[in-house]
Amino acid sequence: MGLFERKKTQDPAACVQLRDGGRHPFGLLDGYVPLHSGEIALYRSIREAVPIVDAAILKLIRLTGGVEVRCRDVRGQEGLDRFLKTVNAGRGQRGLQSFLDCYLDSMLTCGRGVGEIVLDRRRREIAALLCGNPEDVEIREGASPLEFALCGRSERGLVEALPHQELLLFTPFQPETDSPYGVSLLRSMPFLTEILLKIYQAVGMNWERMGNVRFAVVYKPGSDSGDRVWAQERSEQIAREWSAAMQAGKDGSVRDFVAVGDVDIKVIGADNQVLDSEVPVRQILEQLIARTGIPPFLLGLSWSSTERMSAQQADMMTSEITAIRRGLEPVVERICELWLRLHGFDQRVQVEWEDISLQDLVEEARAELYRQQARSVELENEEKQKSLG
Repeated sequence: MGLFERKKTQDPAACVQLRDGGRHPFGLLDGYVPLHSGEIALYRSIREAVPIVDAAILKLIRLTGGVEVRCRDVRGQEGLDRFLKTVNAGRGQRGLQSFLDCYLDSMLTCGRGVGEIVLDRRRREIAALLCGNPEDVEIREGASPLEFALCGRSERGLVEALPHQELLLFTPFQPETDSPYGVSLLRSMPFLTEILLKIYQAVGMNWERMGNVRFAVVYKPGSDSGDRVWAQERSEQIAREWSAAMQAGKDGSVRDFVAVGDVDIKVIGADNQVLDSEVPVRQILEQLIARTGIPPFLLGLSWSSTERMSAQQADMMTSEITAIRRGLEPVVERICELWLRLHGFDQRVQVEWEDISLQDLVEEARAELYRQQARSVELENEEKQKSLG
């Protein structure tokens, strides 16, 4: 062997772990890296994985609804109202409100809403209002931010501007200065959602392992030589009797287990303590719900026995819904202006939303009663002063 010849070393043994990690089924939430435009499939997985987030978005959509449009022409108002109630919205839906619900759902989840005004063959009537898939639409900006076109993939696979841009509807949700696509309401949730799903997955696995109780039956032969000789036969007999007793329990009957000798029965995993998940789950849910702007008790979370909507919470939620409505108003105006223009009416319209009522109706009625009582007392005092004067 040479002086500088290296000694042969054995290769280290490979460490193979066959244990299942127990990953949750929403794989898009693992290893998430925030992208510039966001991942629409990721946001939809969040809604599917966390029911309370899905419920919060649906409540925002319902609270935002309720729109009426007024035009200047009295003759066109009746036809416009009929159009807003009966226009085809696709998939068995009718009315402008059905279209706006789907459109707003796409805005909150994907960060942008895409729609289309469909004309009839004679191009004299609006036949339908349809929502599109935001994943299929790209934006091509022009020389200035005021110039942009909605593009889609052609049959050749090229990104080309869609025809009839005047019939397309596009609304970004809270757009940023460097991106025209808008941002999703769920943009800040993937990290916390991944932790929440890991906790739920671990809780499920622990209940699967420890909830379905498993027993360890140990037979200890005595010092007698006879016990040692018949140890195997006795252990097999104990196993058969224990299996029969467990099977009888499944059938609804109670069967006692009788054994001779030193037999020890223990519950596997009974000594292990399951981690308390209430505090971390609540901390994560507080962060998720805070992003939606909805008070927790409106989503069924009773974190405090005295929770109720305060005036400040109602004002904040009203301002949040009003901001969402401001984003939808241009879409409503474009649809109604086009209908009025096709029918030869004045195209100027005014969008009116229903009042947002979040206060307790009983308290409002009691306050109105007090005001009326105070007003009646004032009138009585005025009459008395007039009679004395």
